[in-house]
Amino acid sequence: MSTQTPYRPPEGMLAMTPEQAAAFNEPTRSDIMVLLAERPATVSQLADTLDKPKGTIGYHVKTLEDAGLIKVVRTHKVRAMTEKYYGRLARTYLFPRVEGIGDEQHGFMVEAMGEMRSPREDETGFFTIRHARIPIARIEEFAGELLDLAERFAAAPRGGSTVYGLVVGMYPTDRPSLREDE
Repeated sequence: MSTQTPYRPPEGMLAMTPEQAAAFNEPTRSDIMVLLAERPATVSQLADTLDKPKGTIGYHVKTLEDAGLIKVVRTHKVRAMTEKYYGRLARTYLFPRVEGIGDEQHGFMVEAMGEMRSPREDETGFFTIRHARIPIARIEEFAGELLDLAERFAAAPRGGSTVYGLVVGMYPTDRPSLREDE
């Protein structure tokens, strides 16, 4: 008998420990986490989608589960076997800042550039970059708004045939700035 309660990752964010971030920050595990943002899935479903052996995906799922990043959210009995459906613990995972590792904070941009492709005729894409010299308190305000936007994007109802990515962020630069008028 299967539990048919629909599952969505819980609203909100999980601030990861460095150990959790290390578990997440492996390409296959990252792919699994992206897929589980859509809906819960079994090891077999993940293996089929990622075109990798079940044993490999099972190992990575176990690592993510042991790290406290995913959990079994429902089960389904199939003959004598029980299928486990894994889901995320949160919609957004926040990576910790670790001295000497990722100080440039560019890993997400590298990932985005690697998976990005040109839009087809029936698709669209959008990019912009802006710079501003503003106080840190305003940066914290904007960061909250950007995280809210990312949460809304991740929680949008599924549809269409294209998976879109969203990259948001703010970063300090060494760009020069005009001084205040005296």
